[in-house]
Amino acid sequence: MNFARPWMLLLLLVPIAWWWFRRGRPVPGTPYSDLRLVRQIGLLSWLGRLPYWCRGIAYGAWVLAAAGPRRGGSQVEIRKEGIAIVIAVDISSSMLAEDFAPSNRMEVAKQQAIAFIRGRTADRIGVVAFAGEALTQVPITVDYPVLERAVSDLKIGMLEDGTAIGTGLATAINRLRQAPGKSKVILLLTDGENNRGTVDPRTAAVAAATLGIRVYTIGVGTDGEAPIPTGRGLSGFRYEVLPVRIDEPLLRDIAGTTGGRYFRAKDSEALSRIFRQIDGLEKTPIHVTRYVKYDELARPLVLAGLLALALELLLSATLVVRVP
Repeated sequence: MNFARPWMLLLLLVPIAWWWFRRGRPVPGTPYSDLRLVRQIGLLSWLGRLPYWCRGIAYGAWVLAAAGPRRGGSQVEIRKEGIAIVIAVDISSSMLAEDFAPSNRMEVAKQQAIAFIRGRTADRIGVVAFAGEALTQVPITVDYPVLERAVSDLKIGMLEDGTAIGTGLATAINRLRQAPGKSKVILLLTDGENNRGTVDPRTAAVAAATLGIRVYTIGVGTDGEAPIPTGRGLSGFRYEVLPVRIDEPLLRDIAGTTGGRYFRAKDSEALSRIFRQIDGLEKTPIHVTRYVKYDELARPLVLAGLLALALELLLSATLVVRVP
């Protein structure tokens, strides 16, 4: 509780000042020849002081009411301006490489992408899968359960094999081109080199920069060699230990052209940290407007003062009558 006019509380000092200045003066009295009557009246002296107390209570209540007591409760309106994000995931066969223990690159990438989606609250997100060609899995939406299911359903073999980074990037850009909002981001995750498609990745990066889209590129894979599938037999994929080839200069150029950043994930924990970093970099702008609604508390004090004054008048007219 606080007061709208706290300076009015200084008026509470007036009765104290009045008592201070009068305390040294002699109390007026009347001479009596027989003090027995005075002693009997003295037993009821508190009744004679009651009107003064009632007047003091009325005065104090009205001063407090004039000071404007109030109780306020803050109401906060939070408006979130979401970011438009497209997660472009490489689903070429090399994403089955088992150098991200305890699973392959694809499964770890899906887990981290889902965790990233769960961390957003007001952003529009889409999912693009690419290999030798590109496909929009989910257009821009805020339906996060649908996005999670779409990422979980990503599988190797859905598209023609290969790595068309330029095509995947161009598809993601096309999804963001008409998306509302000022902040637009692409998360492009790949483990290889651009070897398919008709769109040059650097040309696509220039188009993204022109449209104000930032691209964060993530190169997935360990250094050196990794067990990579080279074909399918009766018992499943055949693996060979092959050199890991990621076109890091290309991914750096794409990120640099658009104002984004390039990251290298060499294990599952590194990929998790990268998604957390991007989550911190691309925070949703929040605008806070604070309103304060006050409940006025003066009315009960005014009523209390009126009751005290009425009681004083009643006592002065009946039980406590002043004789001039």
